[in-house]
Amino acid sequence: MKNQKRVRDFGISIGNMKTGNYNSITDVPGVKVGHSTLDKENIKTGVTAIIPHERNMFKEKVIGACHVINGFGKSTGLIQIEELGNIETPIILTNTLSVGTAHEALVKYMLSVDKDIKSLNPIICECNDSYLNDIRGLHVKEHHVFEAIENASVEFKEGNVGAGTGMVCYGLKGGIGTSSRIVNIDDKNYTVGVLVLSNFGKINDLIINGNFVGEKIASKIKEKKTKNEGSIILIVATDIPLSSRQLKRIIKRVNPGIARTGGFIGHGSGEIAIGFSTANIFEHNPNENILNMKILDESKINVIFRATSEATEEAILNSLMCSNTTTGVDGNTIYSLLDIFDINSLTNC
Repeated sequence: MKNQKRVRDFGISIGNMKTGNYNSITDVPGVKVGHSTLDKENIKTGVTAIIPHERNMFKEKVIGACHVINGFGKSTGLIQIEELGNIETPIILTNTLSVGTAHEALVKYMLSVDKDIKSLNPIICECNDSYLNDIRGLHVKEHHVFEAIENASVEFKEGNVGAGTGMVCYGLKGGIGTSSRIVNIDDKNYTVGVLVLSNFGKINDLIINGNFVGEKIASKIKEKKTKNEGSIILIVATDIPLSSRQLKRIIKRVNPGIARTGGFIGHGSGEIAIGFSTANIFEHNPNENILNMKILDESKINVIFRATSEATEEAILNSLMCSNTTTGVDGNTIYSLLDIFDINSLTNC
């Protein structure tokens, strides 16, 4: 998307399932993504907004689920998702110290959308971009959140953009990445889309489509020093009719996708997955007390597990492929994968 070279542009196909038109989370009908990017001198940060649908999300809630793989994170809104199984706001991604700002901004945005709101569950997720970004400067402001929401579109940039501007993945420049898979159920095509904010991993561990390339790359650059293993936020969207419990089972399958790129999920890492399905919409104040919803025959769920895993793996790789070499705070430089490694040396097995 947006004229960026992604992993498939180098002849590398991840898995064997068909992708959506954009190979993006926005292949799920109604879903849009927007960014606000702060990229100037020591400021390398921003905001990314994921919009499940363009109507009043508070009045028309989507089925939701969350899965905390390792909880070294400062997200908001997860408790209510876990309890009620729905999502009623856009999902905002930013840096660790800007969660509070993003939370208040999203509240103000939703108040402008619906005059009846008295209580709300804003969903904010974060990764720490302090190796490249002057994180203590608190440069993300409320208007950046509004801007990311207003910029939301079916086509958007990946890599070091929005919340991904200052992120580091496998010792290389990471950030935003996305991918999708098509699932056929009862002769109808549905979509599973994944968006990641990648900020995790050790360079020696990097795997690309089964090729252990990390050690070759590590010999060329000096990896940044860190006390923890970083983080990754994963947003899974689909239009398949699901219950919240089924959706939770599905989003757990981001784990194999992370592992296939070399991630092992360490003590100091924050891996959090949030999922939503647009197939069942629930009104905030329904006219009836008993509500109807469609759900999947769970014996058919394996293909969705596979789709989630494949899309996760490819989204992570796209976050690397689409990023540019970046110099940030304290003169710290993180190289792009494509600037340090000949990706054309890899072929499909």
